[in-house]
Amino acid sequence: MFRRLLATFLVCMAGPSAAAEPEPANRDLLIHGAYVMTMDPDLGDIENGDVLIRAGRIAAVGRGLKAEGVRRIDAHGMVVLPGFVDAHTHLYVTTMRGQFRNANGQFFPVSSRLARAMQPNDVRVAMYTGALELLQSGVTTTGDFFDNVLTKEHGQAGLDGLNAAGIRAILYLGGPDKTTQHPIDLTQLAELAHKQGADARVQIGLAWRLPRNREDAANWAMRQKEYDTARQLALPIQVHVSGEPGPMFDALIQRGYLYPDLTVVHATDATPAQLQALEKAGASAVLTPVSEHRVGYGLTRLDHFLSVGRLGLGLDGNALAGSADMFSTLRLAALTWSGATRDEKAPDPRQLLQLATRGGAQAMGLQKEIGTLAPGKRADLQIVDLAALNFSGYGGGDPAALLVYSAHPENVRTVLVDGRPVKEDGRLVGVDAADVVEQANASARALLDRAPPPQSQARIDGKTSR
Repeated sequence: MFRRLLATFLVCMAGPSAAAEPEPANRDLLIHGAYVMTMDPDLGDIENGDVLIRAGRIAAVGRGLKAEGVRRIDAHGMVVLPGFVDAHTHLYVTTMRGQFRNANGQFFPVSSRLARAMQPNDVRVAMYTGALELLQSGVTTTGDFFDNVLTKEHGQAGLDGLNAAGIRAILYLGGPDKTTQHPIDLTQLAELAHKQGADARVQIGLAWRLPRNREDAANWAMRQKEYDTARQLALPIQVHVSGEPGPMFDALIQRGYLYPDLTVVHATDATPAQLQALEKAGASAVLTPVSEHRVGYGLTRLDHFLSVGRLGLGLDGNALAGSADMFSTLRLAALTWSGATRDEKAPDPRQLLQLATRGGAQAMGLQKEIGTLAPGKRADLQIVDLAALNFSGYGGGDPAALLVYSAHPENVRTVLVDGRPVKEDGRLVGVDAADVVEQANASARALLDRAPPPQSQARIDGKTSR
């Protein structure tokens, strides 16, 4: 009864565009005839393969699987692989798209100015719309660094948006702005963590920030309390390390903050010694090539991070990345790698796809549930239809390079989360896309009207930064 009431509440809050279809009585299905890329090192690829799903989990993978009374999806001529894992993003900036790099359009001043004017419904619309775009693109899991929690209502609105969209996520709850001057609401952090529980599709984590002034004892004490609280609650932590080489990463090391449930994000200029310390502590890292390039923080070279065992990729926000396109992220990472090393053979397309699936799951600590198509895992997957002009000329063989260098989100035909279709036959299920776009555009227009006028070269914490 509670679940029905909650679902009804979310639909009412979100409007008609968020009306999800009721859970089917039988969620079992068989995907058959596909080229199955399990991303599991033991299972490998299965040509003309099948994936059997029961009760939202993968029951079997193989050839010629038999199952009576289940729905069947004919996937001949298609590739089935795990859903992409966007291991770090900021979905609340979705409704700021197109505002960066116009006149006075640097990302950090613009996003900070608009973020302060967001009302709870703006947050819900942005998070919901952004999550739907991710799902449409084959991304089934996201790590949302929500650092615009102005009030408790804003925090709840962000969670409502993710829940309504149907995506798997860790919502990393942060403070009211991008600076380190305001504390995170630890009471709400604990309340939401308890409410969601460890098995929820949307879980809770801490969006943590480090003081740039290493001598600011009061600020460090505040951050220490947040860190200690997250550890006491057994919540995962993400922290930005970017904008300058050295000091922020060194602070993590010297203060003993690195541990397995902490993820360092961006880290473009990390040194071998810093990455060695990260690896020794069992912590993880997430790279965001598109956003690092866009804001001029440097080139993300994957060959600099080969020593990191738990490594994932993130979009860093659909608006900042331009769109929710993991395929473009993979391409950029590959091209940067081969161009910087002057070696066409340096990037391994298979390795890149692993970073966007199994690697992202490992970085977020979700590897027991997602990231590969193995029996027992959650049935979070995407089906890519190869019958498209941008795939024409493909004569067969390993499809890894084809996906990395040629695929686009529109090639993703079907997406499942927990075995439930959220995209089918190229369309989001139970979603009025035109209405979603109108709600997002209306929120974006109101946000621009409500926000204070821009100031040239606004600074945050004395430096334009994340």
